[in-house]
Amino acid sequence: MTQTDVLARIDRLFAERGGGEYHGESVTQLEHALQCAALAEADGHAPAAVAAALLHDIGHLLHGHGEDYLVRGVNDSHEDLGARFLARAFGPAVTEPIRLHVPAKRYLCAARPDYFATLSPASVRSLELQGGPMSADERAAFEAVPHFAAVVAVREYDDRAKVVGLVTPSFAHFRQYLERCLTVEPPA
Repeated sequence: MTQTDVLARIDRLFAERGGGEYHGESVTQLEHALQCAALAEADGHAPAAVAAALLHDIGHLLHGHGEDYLVRGVNDSHEDLGARFLARAFGPAVTEPIRLHVPAKRYLCAARPDYFATLSPASVRSLELQGGPMSADERAAFEAVPHFAAVVAVREYDDRAKVVGLVTPSFAHFRQYLERCLTVEPPA
C-alpha cells in the first residue's frame, strides 16, 4: 500500500464511517476528529501533532467490532490498529501519539488526581477495559517515551473534543497536515 493509497483510504473511512456514533458520546467520529485537530491547531502544535490529533481514533473506523463494543466489554485496541495502518505512510511523530493515546489516559488518571473526574462515562468504561490507572513504575516509564508531550496533548484533546454543535474547519482543511507529514517513500 503506497502513501497515496493510505491517504485515499483515510478519505474513504471518514467519508463512509465518519458519521457514525462516537461510542456513547453525543458527537460523530468525524466531529470528534475535527474537534481534536482544531484544538491542536489552535494551540500551535507542529503539523505532526495536528495530524495525530485528527487521526488518533482511526482504528475505530478500521475495526469491525461495531459501535456497541464497549457495552459488550470488548477492548478494541484501536490505538494499535490505527498506528500500524498509518505507519505505512507516516513516521513516529504522527503514529506514536496515536499508539499511546490510550496509555496516556491511564497515565493521566495516575498522575493527576482530578483528571478521572473529567472523563465521560464512555471513557470511564473504556479505562476499565484498558487496565485502569497506571502504577507508579508504569507512570515513570511512560514519562520517558518519545513524543511524550504530543502524546499527552492528543489525549487531553481526545477528552475535550465531545462538544455537540461545535463549528470546526472541515476535513479538507486538516488534510493538508496529513500531506505535509508523509514520510519520504523509498525509490521504486
